[in-house]
Amino acid sequence: MTERTRPLGRPRSEDARLAVLRAVDDMLVAEGYAAMTMKGIAERAGVGRQTVYRWWSSKAEILLEASAADAVRELTVPPGATAEEEVTAFLGALAAFLTHSDAGLAYRALLGEAQHDRAVAELVRGTDVLGDAAREVLDRARAHGALTGSADTAALAAELVGPLVFRILAEGWTADPASLRAMAERFLRGAAAQ
Repeated sequence: MTERTRPLGRPRSEDARLAVLRAVDDMLVAEGYAAMTMKGIAERAGVGRQTVYRWWSSKAEILLEASAADAVRELTVPPGATAEEEVTAFLGALAAFLTHSDAGLAYRALLGEAQHDRAVAELVRGTDVLGDAAREVLDRARAHGALTGSADTAALAAELVGPLVFRILAEGWTADPASLRAMAERFLRGAAAQ
């Protein structure tokens, strides 16, 4: 690489990035979103504040990156033999993500913050953690022949995740396998009618 083509600034250290992502997860669990600061995140990660500010402009950006990376892994379900199996498995993974996962806790904190912070709302909208995972399951349900209508995939993804997210956030609901299966059946019946 010649002097003229070299990127500006220092290269991003993967070790430092991972330390920051781990630190933000740990701090969220230990202290909560409101108590986190960029300075505290840097100290906990063992990196300079300049390093953190060079890569992220807010604690919400760090938290979203940490949550999104884990969500891809935690919300990916193996293909099932039927659309109902796939949707039920996804709903189970989503319930576990939102109720038991540190990444899900981070995502829930961001959803709460997004209600009164426009910048955080834009971040959450720009990285559709739940919608991306739901669309993958919807594509496979279509391949099973369960979704034959021309309904908008984004709308279907919202209809798939919305009821479960609402029940968990608003009611503190603990999903059980029978309820998840019934929810999957209702979703597929409704989606088939569209």
